[in-house]
Amino acid sequence: MSYYLFIAAAAVCLVSVYVHGVWGRRLYSGFIGNSNLPAREKAVSLVSWDVFTVMLAVSGLTLICVALNPDMKLMAYPIMLMHLGGAGVFLFLILNGHKALIRLPGAFLMGGTGVLILLAL
Repeated sequence: MSYYLFIAAAAVCLVSVYVHGVWGRRLYSGFIGNSNLPAREKAVSLVSWDVFTVMLAVSGLTLICVALNPDMKLMAYPIMLMHLGGAGVFLFLILNGHKALIRLPGAFLMGGTGVLILLAL
């Protein structure tokens, strides 16, 4: 059963790589490009967007490795904590006035991935 839960969590991450890294980046880079932020802040913002996409890719690939080799399950703990922590950050910000974040899937995807990993472990 844990194999399928790890694979499901990996699938969520890897689908999110495309959604976040390609489709989302196009939208986000347009918004940032049209903003009045200075050039350095625009660049840093785009880097942070891409770093999150890399985190999703590394998470997904690592979870596949764990699914295929259960002896490596300790590698899943930091990934689980990272996803649950990220969902917690979203929730904290939503509860502190950033209501626009409710419309974004990040909290649900990160929380769901973290719970799938927790159940697999």
